Amino acid sequence: MFKALKQQKWALLWTIVVLVLCNMRMPDTEGEGFFFEGFDKMTHLGFFFVLSVLLFYGKIRYQHTFAFRTLTIFKILCINAIIGGGIELLQWKVFTYRSAEWWDFGCDMLGACMAVFSYVLLHKLNFNESKD
Repeated sequence: MFKALKQQKWALLWTIVVLVLCNMRMPDTEGEGFFFEGFDKMTHLGFFFVLSVLLFYGKIRYQHTFAFRTLTIFKILCINAIIGGGIELLQWKVFTYRSAEWWDFGCDMLGACMAVFSYVLLHKLNFNESKD
């Protein structure tokens, strides 16, 4: 188990970064700078896309193959749901200066699903090219 966690070091580090960034107090920047309506949702989507990619990367390094497994995809989606849901619960109960929103959780899961789609697509393309 420790070897599997060792391969997930980048995903663990990214999870800590996401937890800190999603729960820190943000300055009031209504309509200023590079912030725009929907910036928060796009950020959640990007955070969880990267997290999923890093989880896939760690899994591939651990098993030394790009083997396509539905169980791996299910586990990665569950991990994303737990982390995304945990962030929203923390924002709701602990970091009350942040707003907990279902839309944020939805964007978290959309980012994870985008990474799964990318993984499946690249796996299928790679598998089909190796057959030729």
